[in-house]
Amino acid sequence: MSAVAFCGSMQFVAITLLTAAFRPLEAFLLSLLVNARHLFYGLSMLQKYKGFGKVKAFLIYTLCDETFSIVSSVEPPEGIEPKYFYLGISLLDYCYWVFGTLIGGLLGNLVAFNTQGLDFALTALFVVLFLEQMKKSENRIFGLIGIGGALLSRVVFGAENMVLPALAMILAALIAGKGKLCR
Repeated sequence: MSAVAFCGSMQFVAITLLTAAFRPLEAFLLSLLVNARHLFYGLSMLQKYKGFGKVKAFLIYTLCDETFSIVSSVEPPEGIEPKYFYLGISLLDYCYWVFGTLIGGLLGNLVAFNTQGLDFALTALFVVLFLEQMKKSENRIFGLIGIGGALLSRVVFGAENMVLPALAMILAALIAGKGKLCR
């Protein structure tokens, strides 16, 4: 599953989908909602991946949280073609994920440890990604749009229902300001 569904959150959801009655539309919508952040990652990488030919499809497919974090914050070293630099990063992340899942599946029951508090790691990852992007002055307006959309959605829709409206508000703001923001 890790080789095909290259998105950790969806792999957990897939367990439920595989054990329940098959509803294709529900499965599609659930997958879309669970991985909506990847749409934003992909949109922000279109310019960077422009002109990469056949490699572009693989780069888009393997654009996960970790790959986005690296690819969006580094530039290829001098003398290295960007297409192959980003392909190398994406391919390594993909192989680490598939290999790690295989090892975890085979040996996971042999290792026992307390996972209490580990759920904080994903939140910390997104905070670090955000702060890293905010270091670049050209990204700050996008960060402010994101924060503003999230706060407004939290106030209007509450904590339980804020994510989708926030994403919609942020997307609408980015589309509305496309000409002014993307110079």
